[in-house]
Amino acid sequence: MTRTTPPRPLDVASVFPELAGMSRTATRLHPRPGAPTVHESSVGGPLLWPACEPWASCSQEHDAPFGLKTPDEVRTLRRICARDVWTAEVSRINTGHDPSLLPEGAHPLIPVAQLYARDVPDLPFPEGTDLLQVLWCPFIDIEDQSGSEAVQLRWRRAGDVAEVLAAAPQPAYVGTDELVPVPCVLHPERVREYPAAHDLDPGLAGRIGSWEEDAATGYRGALSVAPGWKAGGWAAPFTFRDSGGPEELRCARCSAVGEPLLTFDHAEWDAETESWRPAEEADGAPTTPTQVTVGRGYTLQFYACPADPRHPPVTVMQ
Repeated sequence: MTRTTPPRPLDVASVFPELAGMSRTATRLHPRPGAPTVHESSVGGPLLWPACEPWASCSQEHDAPFGLKTPDEVRTLRRICARDVWTAEVSRINTGHDPSLLPEGAHPLIPVAQLYARDVPDLPFPEGTDLLQVLWCPFIDIEDQSGSEAVQLRWRRAGDVAEVLAAAPQPAYVGTDELVPVPCVLHPERVREYPAAHDLDPGLAGRIGSWEEDAATGYRGALSVAPGWKAGGWAAPFTFRDSGGPEELRCARCSAVGEPLLTFDHAEWDAETESWRPAEEADGAPTTPTQVTVGRGYTLQFYACPADPRHPPVTVMQ
């Protein structure tokens, strides 16, 4: 099913002409639970991974203060909870396994997203590539990573993958259920965004803030940055960091100032961003299709190096 974002409540650039030249195009991914294949863009789906290439792994120290679960137990728990019941199986799984069972050495990363250029043109695909794959470690704090092997990107040319890996390795256990995405098909849609207040000149941000006091529509929630999972566009509004705005997020390899690449949001919309709810979605529709949560439900943003997107990304929770 196509997902269509309703028109914005008003053209904010007609009220503040300075914004006219600051718009960016982003691709809302609109992930919804499904059964994607390796030849489709997806969240949490199988990857078009060469059979001859070692699987991505993380050798950093792993910790599981709340006990361990197997990936299959995470999926079982979600199936049971979807029926809104509580069983002895739920209690057993939630008890977790003893952390001493965690195997030593590197742990396989889990697939988070796969994006083909045909579906998501708002990505800086390096020359000769048309596929981006995102993987991360379901133990490490994903937020505020810079050059860490716990978060890895693979840029590929799909046509170069002659033989696809038949079955991806899985970690024996995961430490954080909320870092295991539900497999989702995507319904990409390009939308126009304007900068969040922290990316504006202070004078303009102040005038917009004063205008909002009497306006029926909020700039932050309805007129600037799209919520949910997306590619490209502007950085998400900062919810808990210094009100003066974010520090420059620099590439760990070459120190270039990063540009927003991907945004993974806990919810596709909420009370503040209700106007972004797709026209095809009924009021009260589920807003957390991927079941990915970072921190206490914040937004995770990936910043790519503008000099070379192949450099390790910087991640920030905001």
